[in-house]
Amino acid sequence: MKLAIVGAGAIGGLLGARLAHAGEDVTFVARNKNLAAIRANGFKLILEDGSTLHAPTAKAVQDPAEAGPQDAVLLTVKAHQVKDLLPAMRGLFGPETAVVTMINGLPWWYFHKLAGPYEGRQLESVDPGGVIAAHIEPERVIGSVVYPAAELVEPGVVKVIEGNRFTLGEPDGTRSPRIEALSKAMISAGFKSPVAKDIRGEIWVKLWGNLCFNPISALTHATLEDICRFGPTRELAVAMMSEAKTVAEKLGVQFKISIEQRIAGAEAIGAHKTSMLQDVEAGRALELEALLGSVVELGRITGTPTPTLDAICAATRLLGKTLKNSGSRLALAPAL
Repeated sequence: MKLAIVGAGAIGGLLGARLAHAGEDVTFVARNKNLAAIRANGFKLILEDGSTLHAPTAKAVQDPAEAGPQDAVLLTVKAHQVKDLLPAMRGLFGPETAVVTMINGLPWWYFHKLAGPYEGRQLESVDPGGVIAAHIEPERVIGSVVYPAAELVEPGVVKVIEGNRFTLGEPDGTRSPRIEALSKAMISAGFKSPVAKDIRGEIWVKLWGNLCFNPISALTHATLEDICRFGPTRELAVAMMSEAKTVAEKLGVQFKISIEQRIAGAEAIGAHKTSMLQDVEAGRALELEALLGSVVELGRITGTPTPTLDAICAATRLLGKTLKNSGSRLALAPAL
């Protein structure tokens, strides 16, 4: 397959390197040092066992138009970064090009082909004014849930921490020829890549933890283990997940695990800093709207009270605004 990876970071690098190594025609859309490194050396993975995998055939462009139309575009940037890639990304689109959203949180296309009273509605929290939807036709979209953890350790080099599962799903739940072809290519590259009948349900299971643990960690500078083992924050997570569960169920989502099981899974990860806490410490924009703001908005759409979600979202939004306005980062340092 002819595949473009938009976002040559940790997850994009993991995907692109393995797919290129397996013989797929892979082009990264990259910038600056990453662009130069991939052009010079391809892409390299440091695997969990310490061995390396090198994909010298991986290509890189800065302008998507240089790559031309693709079979599929794997979108691996953060949700709030998508709008900055438009309209240039259309240079990758042909009549049949699919766009695979490998992004945390609720996607802008959530209501596309969602049977029921909300079909066709727009999520302002993740796509203000419908800018993304205007540039990426909903018919192109394939959903995905990203499970691996990885780290970009230097330009063109990603270290795999754990995991190799990328669940795929069409918004309408069908097993289309295009999703079958993509799943086959990813499986051949060494990934677990099942096709889900209900991709929104899969998205919610991951989101369920992210919507509480990410903002709580950003506000408290605590790890997953700390949040889950400290009674008051564990109770806070339960309250947030309970409100979110009510919202999701009004949209037809059925959870296959309990809140306690989801929390136990997070606790088992140990002393891990969430991505949002890492962003706070690095002074980067917070990925809040896709993870929590969108759920608050769904509460309004479905007429569901979400007082706990509202409070944590407001506090975290202010944290993000403060960091942005001050041009600062915030990390704990040893007391003198």
